[in-house]
Amino acid sequence: MNDLIIIGSGVAGMSASIYASRYKLEHLLFGEAPGGQGILAGKVENYPGYLSIPGPELMQKLVEQVGHYGVEIRQESVREVRKKEVGSEKQESLSAGGFEVNTNKSVYQTKTLILAMGANFRHLNIPGEEKFVGKGVSYCTHCDAPFFKDKIVAVVGGGDAAVTGALHAAEFAQKVFIIHRRDEFRAEPAWVEKLRQNKRIEQVLSTQITQILGTEKVENISLDKPYQGSTTLKVEGVFIEIGQVPSSTLAGQLGVAIDEQGYIKVKPSMATNVPGVFAAGDLAAIEGGIHFRQFITAASDGARAAASVYQFLQGKAPTPSWGNVK
Repeated sequence: MNDLIIIGSGVAGMSASIYASRYKLEHLLFGEAPGGQGILAGKVENYPGYLSIPGPELMQKLVEQVGHYGVEIRQESVREVRKKEVGSEKQESLSAGGFEVNTNKSVYQTKTLILAMGANFRHLNIPGEEKFVGKGVSYCTHCDAPFFKDKIVAVVGGGDAAVTGALHAAEFAQKVFIIHRRDEFRAEPAWVEKLRQNKRIEQVLSTQITQILGTEKVENISLDKPYQGSTTLKVEGVFIEIGQVPSSTLAGQLGVAIDEQGYIKVKPSMATNVPGVFAAGDLAAIEGGIHFRQFITAASDGARAAASVYQFLQGKAPTPSWGNVK
């Protein structure tokens, strides 16, 4: 029986592991891709301590720090998580048996859980999108932009991922169209300012893509309104950066409360409505807070979740400094 199992090896999960190690909690950390979607990030310029650092390099530093405490990231696929049954009734408290985690390799027991599975890329769900995935359509500008050197590409979205993605694409492409359905961007003003200063990037605002066209690969995109007199743009690549969908399926197996957008509801302590289950990172929504998906907030979530697990296992009453753990 482990004290804790952490599911997810992104920034939130690894931060939780680092703090769990320092609290001397016997724990396991599962993650099919160590670093999570952090390894897809280009330049990270808003993480304390680094003026600028590539996402993969930052993730590797976290992996090394986790390993420093003797924890190995188990690259296993978690298929099911459930409360352990005691007799004919399921547990209602820690003493009733804890939880069981089933992976593609084994079954593990734990007293508590931290869910940090992150989120998956959101799709446009338009004609041609699925057909041309890997043939010009990509959901990771920072991964695939180098393949479009001297070509014309489009980036779809208006948040940090889209704006930083367009800037990264402009380092390789001849021209980048950034297409956003609203009339202004939601990204950090500092990124937007850099975008507007880049002569290789053209802004196509208050516009949506309706179709992706081509024969063997992407050749054109259709727009819902004319841009410079035409509803068709000739491009060879389309990067879709319109956000993510929280990976909260496992939470549903436990009866964890989920909001209307699919995010796990948590207290400021990162505790869910199920005793012994905590959540952190991109899939967690703090009651009364804002959805702010950044490496720094993921690290904070993971640290608080591990601290709350420690206090939960100690059976201590909540204090203001620890958050409202129930």
